[in-house]
Amino acid sequence: MKPKPITNPPQDAAARRAIQPVVCYPVETLPRPDLSAYRALRNDLELVDRITVPARDAACWSVPAGHFCRILCTEGAQVGDLNLFNANNLAERLYTGKTRALNGTHVGLGDQLFSNMPYLRPIATITHDTLDWYGFDEFGGSVHDVIGTRCDPYTNNLLSHGGQYHHCCHSNLTRALAIQTGKSLVEAEGHIHDVLNVFMCTGFTRDTGQYFMKASPVRPGDYLEFFAEIDLLGCMSACPGGDCSSEHSSDAAACYPLEVEVYRSGHLPENWRPPQLNGYDRSHGV
Repeated sequence: MKPKPITNPPQDAAARRAIQPVVCYPVETLPRPDLSAYRALRNDLELVDRITVPARDAACWSVPAGHFCRILCTEGAQVGDLNLFNANNLAERLYTGKTRALNGTHVGLGDQLFSNMPYLRPIATITHDTLDWYGFDEFGGSVHDVIGTRCDPYTNNLLSHGGQYHHCCHSNLTRALAIQTGKSLVEAEGHIHDVLNVFMCTGFTRDTGQYFMKASPVRPGDYLEFFAEIDLLGCMSACPGGDCSSEHSSDAAACYPLEVEVYRSGHLPENWRPPQLNGYDRSHGV
């Protein structure tokens, strides 16, 4: 909670608050995908891989460029914390901060997920979302956020005065990536990054600006689908908070596995080209 202000407001406080906001990143010049070209392929897909992400644990999988990937709710309402990497270069990975700046706090149909600098390019395009009906609710909540960081054992340690909980999403992702790559836990942990909170319903309180979560509207049969713009390595944790209706990092919440399916299409989207690395020359003014 924010403390009560101790500074008297200036006489023009109301006028200052009334100043109209300016969008930080006007996106009129941002190259946008032809979503119809992607969706035209969806009726002729071949399932080539299926992965189960166990409850309160994580798993990794590969999605070759030009393939589709679906994250499915199959047994009960469950949130997933997703990391995405360039499968050929772990240094390039999902950058939720810039994805948020260019798309908004929550992502959905037609949005692209961007990688970190200096690569900064779209690495995945969301092609279907069965929860797109939810929109924003009266509390300002919506699904599939790129604002949360992932539940982690370090914050849990701080808030519990020394607790040691090992099934936070950060630890789950670390273990899974270590197993997938053969790296040590210390090496793997350095690659874990802020997540796309798949199916999670979140927002900010209007009075205190605090990040909140509420029961996810996801039900068995719902899924989020994306097209891999580059070769991707996915790593996802089935959050120990279940549907995140009350708490996360918990052994008490009802939790369920999530399924991941990878599909191959007989064709690539019309006029599709692999995204190029960002064109900035990296001279930084020198």
